[in-house]
Amino acid sequence: MNRKIIAIFCAFLPVMAFAGDSKDCAQRKNVPDSVMDLNSVIEMGLCRNPQTAAAYASLQSQRFTKNASYSNYLPSIKASAGAERMHTEHDDWNYSASLSASYLIFDFGKRESDFAQTLATYRAAGFDYDETVQNYVYSVIGAYYALLNADADVKSATAALAVAQTAKDTADKKFKAGVVAKADLYKADTTLASSQLSLERAKNNREIAKGSLLNKLSFPADQDIKIKDMPAKFGSDAELESIEELISIAQKKRPDLLKANARTSAAWHRRNSAFLKNLPSVSLTGTASVNAHSASGLFDDMSGRVSGRIGVSVSMPLFAGFANMYNVRSMNAEYESAKYNERSIENNAMLDVFTAYQNYKTAKTVLTQTETLLKSATESERATAGMYKVGRATMLDWQTAQSELVSAQKQNNVAKYDLFTKRAAVALAIGDIKSELEKEEKYE
Repeated sequence: MNRKIIAIFCAFLPVMAFAGDSKDCAQRKNVPDSVMDLNSVIEMGLCRNPQTAAAYASLQSQRFTKNASYSNYLPSIKASAGAERMHTEHDDWNYSASLSASYLIFDFGKRESDFAQTLATYRAAGFDYDETVQNYVYSVIGAYYALLNADADVKSATAALAVAQTAKDTADKKFKAGVVAKADLYKADTTLASSQLSLERAKNNREIAKGSLLNKLSFPADQDIKIKDMPAKFGSDAELESIEELISIAQKKRPDLLKANARTSAAWHRRNSAFLKNLPSVSLTGTASVNAHSASGLFDDMSGRVSGRIGVSVSMPLFAGFANMYNVRSMNAEYESAKYNERSIENNAMLDVFTAYQNYKTAKTVLTQTETLLKSATESERATAGMYKVGRATMLDWQTAQSELVSAQKQNNVAKYDLFTKRAAVALAIGDIKSELEKEEKYE
């Protein structure tokens, strides 16, 4: 059993290491000036994020509760002292002091069941912390890729504006030469104005994406942050395990599954403890006391008496208004509920893994298709531009080609960073987001 507990605890322990070793990150007021990669952004966020800090504090609280349960294996010692004044002719004082101790010898395993329940609850709190951290890391990954996507859209919009400006300049020259009608100028002006508007919208979206990432890092949204772009090529078929292997990993590492299992175990031990509460318990007891008497408040005439006793006591509840019986039934119902809840969570987890796996496979296909579309749209725009310059295409043809190019660039940007996000979603679904970060380091 101890090996199992250690193995499960180690499942969420590595995630704690994400927080990094920086001592001043929590007190920073400004974003670092250096270009940050994904891992450094996550480390900064984990060091500063209040949600994960609150989850860790909750874990610590449960740890201390678990440690407190060790007291059931130790003796209980009490000390008391008292003084009372007798309203008699001499106003005598009586003094007393006592020391009592008791130690539970045997209770049919209730003590062990109580400790096992507390330990299972602590494990569940650990997996809850792990789940909180992994969800936060995934949200930072999504915000990181969203900012890269928004920045790529700005670059695409800037390039589209340059193409639109070229079209406008070309239409001006052809109109002055009397080769095209003035309608070509209006169309070129419209395309140029539309490109300028698209660029402003792209810049606005980039600011919003940047603010979202900064907010997750607990920095003011109006600051600036520099992040490193991701590799251009990745996503081979050999990169991802089979669906069966992913499900197997999820059953061993996914925090909500492990948490549900720990809660079921805690409910099982609570039920046992409620039943064992109705059985006898045997304790070893001992008491030592001293009584003293003084007349007229003077201690020189004290006479003392020391006494002590040691023995074994047996206690057993006989009747408590049926409370114990109903408590056993209540704990049994709670255990049944925990089992069904664990089964439901397992079903949902398997669906999450399957969905994330299929989404990632689809995202790889979509990226390949958008790359082909972008290449085709780029060549089409170049060819149409050349044809317009020699009078073999109209401005409407060029406008259409530019619009298709802009659309292809946006789709390719979305597909590229969506693939990163979908891959991270697979890691989150199997409960191993740390391996995703290790893959990112490999690609850099």
